[in-house]
Amino acid sequence: MDAIAADTQEVNLVIRRELHSDVPLVNQIADYIISAGGKRIRPTLVLLFANAWGYRGADHHALAAIVEFIHTATLLHDDVVDESSLRRGRKTANALFGNAASVLVGDFLYSRAFQMMVTIGNMRVMQILADATNVIAEGEVLQLLNMHDPDVSEERYLQVIRSKTAKLFEAAAQLGAVIAGADDEQIEAAAEYGRSLGTAFQLIDDLLDYSGNAVDIGKNVGDDLREGKPTLPLIYVMQHGTPEQRELVRNCIETGDELHFDAVLKAVTDSGALQYTRQQAVAAAAKARATIVGLPAGDFKNSLVNLCAFAVDRNH
Repeated sequence: MDAIAADTQEVNLVIRRELHSDVPLVNQIADYIISAGGKRIRPTLVLLFANAWGYRGADHHALAAIVEFIHTATLLHDDVVDESSLRRGRKTANALFGNAASVLVGDFLYSRAFQMMVTIGNMRVMQILADATNVIAEGEVLQLLNMHDPDVSEERYLQVIRSKTAKLFEAAAQLGAVIAGADDEQIEAAAEYGRSLGTAFQLIDDLLDYSGNAVDIGKNVGDDLREGKPTLPLIYVMQHGTPEQRELVRNCIETGDELHFDAVLKAVTDSGALQYTRQQAVAAAAKARATIVGLPAGDFKNSLVNLCAFAVDRNH
């Protein structure tokens, strides 16, 4: 993203510097997961909102790195909980280094993020990040409770998304506005942008698990079904599908049956579940776009508008 290219380079330098540990295995795993790349949407939100509101300091680089560390820690822990073997087109850290090492390095990243947070010395910043980290943990537990439960409602599913995924998007956008000195109304608009964009992203992720391919999305298609996750495509079939489709999906969620993935894929396609999921993502992205009408015009605002389009048009 050209508008923040120089800032992004600075963030990468901060990440490299702050990842260092005297324990070699920490360096090895942290470097492996960070170097896998990823979209870096969350740190990008910090940079775009800070710049859009005219920030002229350097704390946005540290905050962007902090947000990326928290996100990376959740990925390490997620992959252990989900027993995932592939992320971003590479073996997961737990597949390479084992579950124990992955969990502990995730803990290192969380605690390093909080060390960095303290050095910024802004109580509002610490409150936002502490609250976000706690809500994310709650979201992880909520998702665990929903596993293998075919009776999960759309509202329960959206509650998990808001906590587990959208909360860090929300925090990232808020942080950029806060350090730039935006007023409370502008900060809340940034938060709503992040919440809505994060929701759109997760909805498309859940859709791609039934309509993407492993090369594009960087993970095994059908992982959600194997893990017994009742995501929106399956919830829609349970609510609107034929009795046969509902029975198939119920059994597959309860047992984590990926052997019938092709039959489930046909059910989510024929029932209109994928179309409905995309419509919900498009609506969330439109809501995000509407929240930034008051941002000063320019490259940073344009980039935020473009992110709304990318969230729903991507194939990975």
